[in-house]
Amino acid sequence: MKDDGTVSHVSRDSLTLGDLSLDQPEDGPRVNADTILLASYVRDTFSGARGGRDVLDMGCATGAIALILARRFPELRSIKGMDIQGGLVALARENARRNRLEDRVSFIEGDLRDIRGLLPAQSFDVVVSNPPYESPGSGRLSASRSDMVARQEVSCTLDELASSCRYLLRNRGRLYLVFKADRLSELLATLSRRGLEPKRARMVHPLRGRKASVVLVESLRGGRPGMIIEPPLFVHEEDGGYTEEFLSAYREDGLSCST
Repeated sequence: MKDDGTVSHVSRDSLTLGDLSLDQPEDGPRVNADTILLASYVRDTFSGARGGRDVLDMGCATGAIALILARRFPELRSIKGMDIQGGLVALARENARRNRLEDRVSFIEGDLRDIRGLLPAQSFDVVVSNPPYESPGSGRLSASRSDMVARQEVSCTLDELASSCRYLLRNRGRLYLVFKADRLSELLATLSRRGLEPKRARMVHPLRGRKASVVLVESLRGGRPGMIIEPPLFVHEEDGGYTEEFLSAYREDGLSCST
């Protein structure tokens, strides 16, 4: 069911060293480390011959990833974002207009469970998603209904997400996800079952010696079995500061780490 509510309390934040500004809800889904790390992970695919030209950000919220990719890669033919929450889509459209990217980035409101009535089959080379990865009622208490929809699987399941992404991707198209690390086995099995063969995975740890919190995964539609487990990414140094690798993603794509 669509959420047509407007967002009442909004902050304006700067991304990509001030090159982009983003309005986002104060008590709803906001740009965080997952967003920035996923945007950085996706960028790798556009630097070589395998890069696609038509991109969709599934569950785009206020449009951060779509706008980052549009700014970084002017050669991309089309970039779309889709979200079930109408208030967030309205903010995303305004963010595109204010950053003068409305001619390259568009946003639609829609439920991925109804994807066949919203977008044509096999219309994208790349799909990116930072989906809800908490089971309903689990995880930290959400600040709002909007935040709950973004964090918990109340409006779609992992299998529904994978099914819709397979429908949208062209053959040999790529899906990029950030997901909860302790659900990795479920994620890989679901993707493989839906014909989205996992090809790369990178675990993200808050600190050396601590278990991974999230995982970045690249899958290939119609790919053969076989994947690369990449070196882990650590967020913090032992002294509590950020690692250089984590900071590099923020310098290129993100908000100030003090935000």
